Parts: sequence; C-alpha cells; structure tokens
Amino acid sequence: MTEIIAGLYMSPVEFLALLGAVVLVVTRWLPPALRPHVTIAAGTVFLLSGVVLSVLGIRWQMLPVLAGGAIASPFALSPLLRRRTSRPARRARWWLALPASVTCAGLIATGPVAAWAFPVPEFPEPSGDFAVGTRVVQWTDPRRPETFTTDPRDRRTVLVQLWYPARKDPAVTQRAQYLGRTEHEASIVSAALARQAGLPGFLVDGVPRARTQSVFNAPVAGGGGRFPVVLFSPGSGGVRTQNTAWAEELASHGYVVAALDHPYDSAAVVLAGGRTVHAEIASTGDRDKDAVLSAGWTAVRAADLGFVLTQLDRLGRGEIAGPLTGRLDTSRVAVTGHSMGGAAALQAARQDQRFDAVIDLDGYPHGPTSPSLHQPTLALTQAITPETDSRYIPRLTEALKRNTATSYRLTIPGTAHLSFMDGPLYLPPVPSMVGSLGRTESLHVVAATTLVFLDTTLRHEPGDLAGVLSAYGNLSVYRPDNSR
Repeated sequence: MTEIIAGLYMSPVEFLALLGAVVLVVTRWLPPALRPHVTIAAGTVFLLSGVVLSVLGIRWQMLPVLAGGAIASPFALSPLLRRRTSRPARRARWWLALPASVTCAGLIATGPVAAWAFPVPEFPEPSGDFAVGTRVVQWTDPRRPETFTTDPRDRRTVLVQLWYPARKDPAVTQRAQYLGRTEHEASIVSAALARQAGLPGFLVDGVPRARTQSVFNAPVAGGGGRFPVVLFSPGSGGVRTQNTAWAEELASHGYVVAALDHPYDSAAVVLAGGRTVHAEIASTGDRDKDAVLSAGWTAVRAADLGFVLTQLDRLGRGEIAGPLTGRLDTSRVAVTGHSMGGAAALQAARQDQRFDAVIDLDGYPHGPTSPSLHQPTLALTQAITPETDSRYIPRLTEALKRNTATSYRLTIPGTAHLSFMDGPLYLPPVPSMVGSLGRTESLHVVAATTLVFLDTTLRHEPGDLAGVLSAYGNLSVYRPDNSR
C-alpha cells in the first residue's frame, strides 16, 4: 500500500487518488450515457483513496491532487443529484467549464511533478553476490574528552553503522529504514538535515519513509572468511547514512563498511537512550577563520576514525562480542569520506599507518598537508566549473603529489558535490545541485570506481587500474616521483 511504484514516484494508493481526481475532472466532457457510471466509480475511488491516505499519512505532494479532486467533485456529481430529484440536469456552458477544468487539472498535475522533484528515494539493488545486513553500534573513547562540551567527565562518543555481507534469506522482506533505526529517528534526522540546508522540513518528508536494500541485524554471510574493512566519514553536517547506496554496493561485494556519526558535527545523532545531539559547528563566512575552524573539526573527525578502527580491530580479534566477531580483516582497511569527511580521511591516514588505502570523495584537504601520505589514494572530484573554489584542485594536487604511494585524481563529468552521496535519489534533479547524470548513474559511477580501487589496493587483484578509472572521466596519476 505504501511502497512506491518504480518510475511513478507514488504509492498505489496515491496513484489511485490521482486517477480518481483526473477522471472527476474529465467527466464533464464525456458523452451523457457514460457520465453517471464513470462519475460514481471515480468518486468512489477518490473518496476511498483519500480516507486511506489520511490514515497512513498524506505526503505534501498529494495535497494539490486532493484539492483539485475535491474542487471538481461537486461539479461532477451535481448533474447526478439533479437527476435523482427530477430536476433538469444542466451543464455549464463549455466556455465556462473549460477554464475550471483546466485549473483543476493543473492543480492535480502539480502533485506528480512535486513527487518527481522530491521523491521517496528508491535504493538501487546491489550488484554483488552477497545480501546486505546492517547494524548500529555506539562506542565511547574513555581516553578522549568531549571537546564540544564543558563537562570534564564527558568522553567522546561516536555512533557507527555497519553494512556487511549477509546470508540471503528469501523469507526476509522487511528492509532497513533509511536515516535511522526507526521511522521516528529517521524523521528527527531528516528534519535536522532540512534545517541545515535551509529547506522547510516538509519538502523532504518522503525521505524518512524510504527503505534501503539492507536488513537490520541480518545473519552474517557464511564461510568463515574475513572481510576487508572500509571506514567512512560524512560531509560537514552529514550523517552516517548519507552514502547508504554506496555502502550497500560495497558490502554486496564482500566489504564491511563502517560509517560514522560525529556528534555535534553531524546534523542530528540519536544516541542510546534516545538523547539527540544536534550539530553545533557553523562557518563564520570569513575565509581565514573558517579555514582554522575546519582544520580543528577535521582533526576531531580523524581521531574518531582512528578510535573506530581500534574498536573494529578488537571486534575482529574477538575482544568485543558481536555477530561480526572474528569476521573483520583489519589488516586490509581503507579510510574514506565525503567533503569534510574526505579531508578527515586524508588526515586520519597521515596519522595512522593502519589505514592501507584512502578515498576522498570531493573533499577539500583541510588542515596540514604534512606529514606526507604513504597509502595509495583515490580522489574523486566533481566537474570543475568557474564557481569551483580556485584553491581546491591546487591544494588537493599538492597533497597527492607529496604521497609516497601512487595517487589518482579522477574528475567525473556531469557530477556536482552532492553526486557523491545519496542526494540524487531524493533531491530535485538540478544539475548545479546533484549533477546531470540522473537519479542513479552518479551512484553507479562512484561505487564502480571505488570498488575497482579497493579491489586493487586491498585485495591486490590484478588489472589496469588507471585504464579502468580513466573510462569514467579525466584521470591524473601521481606516482612517488611526482610524474604523471
């Protein structure tokens, strides 16, 4: 009843309401013999659909549909009522009825257009051999004070969501909620993300309704083998679930992805017990001051990544109990991130040699560029335009050239900054915002390029990495001797 029909961006009940409303408008123009039966059928479908939607919850996109149908209903039904009272049935003259019909039709058409512009995201099915499970853990670092509060007893706590290879179970039909463990948590996070973006929360009210392609607490895939690990840090104000489609694709190919919420930085973090921590960081608008602030925030994130790797290592060695105990191969670990998370990934790799590879998803390298990186690095960047920060590519290039391992910078045509997360699935398809590759193509490109890089660097699979990457865009390769 509430599942979205692929390609229509509406649920079956919403589509029936739309169909009933459209037919109610059209009945005025039907032959008299057809009009009574069609009007009764359309009115019944429209009324029942409206009742069901009022029970299940009405998305704002459906309000103009319901309004248009409600306005058209009296005009469609009045001739039938006159018939029953033996009063002569009269139709409004066509030149009076036409503007009213066009107005109602235009109002109704606003609904599917709005549903297309702000849809309930439909997550692509992962292409790997494994089903995907997911679970959320909360860890506190007893050695690190929480710098965002004044309580000296407060210690840094992070929330981590794991996506992992799971056993395929045809009986499992309930997929995991997007943005949270429950719809309530998802609504809190969605509202916080909307506020941060300066949008009214109702515009994205479909996002908390979405279901992903993974299953909460699904049994881990059998076989007893250990899986390489990929850590992920979201963008500034971003949340652990912002790259769910990407994480599910990697997990289906045999990786464990651990994505972090950074409290007081992520838009909203719902901790155990229900306490919600909202973002407190904010830019000042002054370039120099913001550079200092961003470097500090990046350092906190880098420390979070190092701490989580320690916890994952303990989990892999059996020191922490859980379904993934003994199944993590922390001798093969990549650190990744989007935007500020990409900067944090670079910093974490500089400070911690346990990270074997680095992926920066369109992240400006905040903070120091020393010491040099020593891990293979892939930097994916959006298409460069005159609006791109002129400091971005030179600073990123400097960091990659200083690397003692081979680095790759791939600029992907048709992408924008939000192309590297789930945004294209539920934001309006405005090229300056989400790129011009469509709802799912940018997700496919980002996942495909990161997978081939991870397979090469963590699994040491043979192949022409540069050749594969260059098929997706403009590739620059920086080898330890700084040659291209």
